[in-house]
Amino acid sequence: MKSDTAGVQTVKDPDSITVLVNKHFALPADYKPKDMVFPDVPFLFKEKIEKREMRQEAAHALEALFAAANQDGIRLAGVSAYRSFTTQKVLFAHYAEQSGKANATTYSAAPGTSEHETGLAIDLSGSDGKCAAQDCFADTKEAAWLAANAPAYGYIIRYPKGKESITGYQYEPWHIRYVGTKASKEIASKGLTLEEYLKQE
Repeated sequence: MKSDTAGVQTVKDPDSITVLVNKHFALPADYKPKDMVFPDVPFLFKEKIEKREMRQEAAHALEALFAAANQDGIRLAGVSAYRSFTTQKVLFAHYAEQSGKANATTYSAAPGTSEHETGLAIDLSGSDGKCAAQDCFADTKEAAWLAANAPAYGYIIRYPKGKESITGYQYEPWHIRYVGTKASKEIASKGLTLEEYLKQE
């Protein structure tokens, strides 16, 4: 990994399924995943736009996850998947203006350091959109189902409760990240974050 002037390192292998992207490790500014598709799952909007896209492997796993949820009577919907560097830049600037930069960094990522830019992460909600990307999602049956079942499909709750000092972000039960089933099952069974898991590798 190489370091930039701000002390944030640029990841060497941005295409890795287990790439670590956080406040210390950034994607190259010009990075765009190559194998992007539209997962065949419901979203809270109809348009086929950027934030509906995911990398192919993650999209197929997401389709299997949604199918399993449906079988259990849980109706999920996508809120936001892929974001480009430019989109993240605009979004972060908006949040920083709204609530101050220091506060914004607890729930939004600076451009280049958002997992959404990998094409491997997605924010989910119930199909009614209630509590979408809000703290109240934690108390829903959809959140409980995701926490219990996402790892079987290669996904983890990326920002778990009580791990804020490690991940750098507040608890986000709606934000799931694809890492593949080998990593997801170990992370879930040991109660790890992706940061802690990769240190063990």
